[in-house]
Amino acid sequence: MTQMRREILEIPSAVDRLLSQGETAIQRAARQARDLNSSFLVSVARGSSDHACTYLKYASELLLGRPMASVGPSVASVYGAKLNANGAICVSVSQSGESPDIVTMTEALRESGAMTVAITNNSASRLAEVADATLPIHAGPELSVAATKTFVTSLVAGLWFLAEIKRDTDVLAALKSLPTHLENANTCDWSAPLDAITGQSVFTLGRGTSWAISNEAALKFKETCLIHAESYSSAEVFHGPVSIVEQDFPVIAFAAADAAEDSLATTADQLVGKGATVFATTDKVTSATTLPFVRTDHWLTDPIATIVSFYGMVDAIAKKRGINPDAPRHLNKVTKTV
Repeated sequence: MTQMRREILEIPSAVDRLLSQGETAIQRAARQARDLNSSFLVSVARGSSDHACTYLKYASELLLGRPMASVGPSVASVYGAKLNANGAICVSVSQSGESPDIVTMTEALRESGAMTVAITNNSASRLAEVADATLPIHAGPELSVAATKTFVTSLVAGLWFLAEIKRDTDVLAALKSLPTHLENANTCDWSAPLDAITGQSVFTLGRGTSWAISNEAALKFKETCLIHAESYSSAEVFHGPVSIVEQDFPVIAFAAADAAEDSLATTADQLVGKGATVFATTDKVTSATTLPFVRTDHWLTDPIATIVSFYGMVDAIAKKRGINPDAPRHLNKVTKTV
């Protein structure tokens, strides 16, 4: 068993630990955010953490009705420009909390008048020091280079924060029941794509919060399997990218039980008609192959279970290709970008 696989199996207990130990920090930050009553949010992150922020962007806009935009860390760290974020809520996500560009931008946004919130696995990090509020994700040590349990706990911490701001009892209840669903997600049999994903290219698709999961899946294909994977919104794949689809081209489509599920299923079936081999986490497809999936107690938490099932599959693909997913070439666990 790889270290990555062990950490995937730890995800339910890591989420349970966050739910047990994170309440005080998250409720305190949510109270501060409610008092601020900001009309918009911004995010600061890179890599898997930026995919977590894409998920939180959709969650903010769908749950709170407040736009959330990603800002480029280099705007402050390289260009030295100042942004006017007075009155905004800034959510910075970094498992290590030590990347200089993330820290610099967070500090600059705080100085401009934003409320800064750090979501990190290191509450003693520089990022935590410069933020107004820190939300520790309580994932425990993550030794594999590829982020898995820190990605999932970042999603949970961020969604919990937003749900507390709104006092949304349905989402809060769904979060409390999430560990059991994630245990079930870890048992889903995603062996079907193993024989289909044999080349050097794959598409991943999603829409809304599931597009964030698609982005994370594409990154994991690249860093653990050395496969060139591209993520697209199911609304955009026919705006050019579909031209490279040929016979048996592999596609994985991520869906939740939300308002985008039907349209994503239609896109998945249309790609089958163009020769692609398509797998989808929905039973609404007619031509694509349905992958086993777990639905949670809320459509906003469905994508969290889906990425857990995917992680187990991508670990298996890496091993099948003779690659150690714990130590991808050219990569380190902590990337410090200026």
